[in-house]
Amino acid sequence: MQKCPNRLFVAKKPMFIGSNTFLSQIKRRYKVKKAGFSGTLDPFACGVLIIAFGQYTKLFRFLKKTPKTYRAVLWLGAISETLDIEKVERIEDIPPLDEAKVREAVESFVGDYDYVPPRYSAKKIEGRRAYEMAREGEKIEMKPCRSRIDAIRYLHYRHPFVTFEADVSEGTYIRSLGESIAKKLGCDGALSYLERLREGKFVYENEKALNPLDYLEPPLNHYLKDPQDLMLGKKLRKSDFSIQEKGEYTIVFDDCFAIVSIDEGERVRYLLNKVKLCSY
Repeated sequence: MQKCPNRLFVAKKPMFIGSNTFLSQIKRRYKVKKAGFSGTLDPFACGVLIIAFGQYTKLFRFLKKTPKTYRAVLWLGAISETLDIEKVERIEDIPPLDEAKVREAVESFVGDYDYVPPRYSAKKIEGRRAYEMAREGEKIEMKPCRSRIDAIRYLHYRHPFVTFEADVSEGTYIRSLGESIAKKLGCDGALSYLERLREGKFVYENEKALNPLDYLEPPLNHYLKDPQDLMLGKKLRKSDFSIQEKGEYTIVFDDCFAIVSIDEGERVRYLLNKVKLCSY
């Protein structure tokens, strides 16, 4: 029996390795050619990285990946262009702070968060990654953006290090959050540690194979006609579905699934057609 090439799982990226380099190691270990990941982690950061093989590499935009949870250690007094320990320029001697003041500063960032992303980030500027431009010495104007901090938990303070966890929306830069906390405490700061603990329901479980149906954003719908219509990619009608409201839906048939979009009119479009479900 031919081994199913599709697999979805969570790997744990170590510190000081790029996400693409880490994916190459994963591909060699599993002996696969078609693989991808969702949510680039900076080389400095470690933790949860969602990996997919085969057809499952098409699923990333349909997965429930928020909120994201990070654990970070903020080094008060550290001055770094990258806002982490990769490029520390100097360290200022900061006198110990009142712990209650530190806790208050950390916990004050719940809610909408306006900030300027770091120059050394994967954010795209005119089609290029900001960190590539920064490393080449180009002048970069980073535009302010807004994120959502759903929750932030102060863990402990051992001067000059502050440890916290944050549940955040897609695209939030924790290095910028660390810098903002330090500024609120009246000093500079950079992260000495950053770990992504989870993305939505995705957590590290020793690279256990996951059932994608448990992680897809589009809810289940039921096609009332012959499943072979889906298998063959035939034209679909809105009236042939149990749920006919506008939206994106997951349709399971035989040992496969598809994702379709139902419009306000009669139009039904395939967003993803005939993906094989694999059991392990």
